[in-house]
Amino acid sequence: MQRAEFDYVVVGGGTAGCVLANRLSEDGRHSVLMLEAGPRDSSPWIHLPIGYGKTMFHKTLNWGFHTEPEPAMAGRRIYWPRGRTLGGSSSINGLVFVRGQAEDYNHWAELGNAGWSWDDVLPYFMRSEHNTRGASPAHGGNGPLWCSDIKHKHELIEGIIAGAQELGVARTADFNGGDQEGVGYYQLFTRKGWRCSTAVAYLDPARGRPNLSIEVDAQATGLVLEGRRAVGVRYRQGGEVREVRATSEVILAAGALQSPQLLLLSGIGPARALAAQGINVTYDLPGVGENLQDHLQVRLMYKVAKPITTNDDLATLYGKARIGLQWLLTRSGPLAVGINQGGLFTRVMAGPGTPDVQFHFATLSADMAGAKPHPWPGCTFSVCQLRPESRGTVTLRNADPFEAPVMRANYLATETDQQCTVEGIKFARRLAATKALGGLIEEEHKPGKDVQGDDALLSFARETGATIFHPSGTCKMGNDPMAVTDARLRVHGIASLRVVDCSIMPTLVSGNTSAPVVMIAEKASDMILADARGDAQAISVTTPTPEKPALADAHH
Repeated sequence: MQRAEFDYVVVGGGTAGCVLANRLSEDGRHSVLMLEAGPRDSSPWIHLPIGYGKTMFHKTLNWGFHTEPEPAMAGRRIYWPRGRTLGGSSSINGLVFVRGQAEDYNHWAELGNAGWSWDDVLPYFMRSEHNTRGASPAHGGNGPLWCSDIKHKHELIEGIIAGAQELGVARTADFNGGDQEGVGYYQLFTRKGWRCSTAVAYLDPARGRPNLSIEVDAQATGLVLEGRRAVGVRYRQGGEVREVRATSEVILAAGALQSPQLLLLSGIGPARALAAQGINVTYDLPGVGENLQDHLQVRLMYKVAKPITTNDDLATLYGKARIGLQWLLTRSGPLAVGINQGGLFTRVMAGPGTPDVQFHFATLSADMAGAKPHPWPGCTFSVCQLRPESRGTVTLRNADPFEAPVMRANYLATETDQQCTVEGIKFARRLAATKALGGLIEEEHKPGKDVQGDDALLSFARETGATIFHPSGTCKMGNDPMAVTDARLRVHGIASLRVVDCSIMPTLVSGNTSAPVVMIAEKASDMILADARGDAQAISVTTPTPEKPALADAHH
């Protein structure tokens, strides 16, 4: 890095940070520095979709966080993987393209966040998207982020779809076309068989710009503040603590766990808690680190009657060679899919409304996500409640910026969350028992036929449930006393500072969070540039023309 001053300093080179780095440097008028704590995304396991299993516990590419012992989860500490490389969690996630429900964003607007209704955010979803089906009224065909169909139908997924239809859930080709309810195949963030992370989609085309600097292995330790204005960032790189100035804005894009941590370390947060850690209070902002929400998944596993699963593909040298050849020749098959092929959104609770549970169907089974597959044909039905009521916190363990924050998810803390989770498990069992799956599902491996009754199923959820990797909400936008950012994502009470990542969600979206974070960063980049022009009202969404194809193949 040749200079120590930039117009914009983006903290975090993850899902949102890569989008911001591209968009803020796009017109050449602004100098941009992006700081990423992890290394470059050079590992082949990042780029091969099935490498998800290799990065799940990777010591360098994954922060490998754990919650505190969870009272309602049998006192267990729940493992929370988070990406620690360029592309962040988009470089290690399950690749699933889901936007959430229109109602999610309309609710954000109803909470007082002007500009965040479904009609407001849809253009940004579309701007980001290169859907292999082409452009349509609901989808983009020319954006940087590739959303691809799974090439080949799978006998087991077809059986699951037919079984769901027996239960009254209609088959759908698009979970993102307006009506989320249905069963079908997910589209994935892949391009020609390779993962399409935001590093590949947004950062690779921008790397050559003279006004964009990217620093890896550079972990932020705190904000540089002058009074109540953010003017820079301190970070450690190569054993040295350095400081960089931001003449326009500092933008935190470190994720729902580390963006609040950096605010707290910088004296922005609940005054009493900061004083207890010996941190000088810059601004008493009580909502920092509060409102933590996550999707809890409960995984049911089944033995399959035919050797057609990914367990079987990976069990022998012949199987591995066959799927390797399939990928090399056609860029398809298990190596190109990763883990989850099928999805289902439905309602399991009484009363009207939108889907309240989501399923991920994997033609693979293992004792935990990313672990070694079982030695028999197996599949997994993962179910999660979409809109949990339970709220947790992110707080400081101490004033050391290199210590992981204290994370308390508080899963299954409310009766509604408990009931919805149990009903989701019961729906999974009804699905597995359908006529369509009669010749495919051999027996239930977990929880097992002896686990019966709501109390036993709730105990199973408490003893085995895990994150589905969507922590959010810890710097929520709004104008109530617990809001951290306003509707333009500016931190309340601190000038020249924004947060742009999952933490700004006031309520968790109904589905996977990667696409929504890209949307948030696309919208934020327009707001930031409009503010720089002194034109806060003139935000226009244009369909991008990429400078050059973001070829995942060229990444290697």
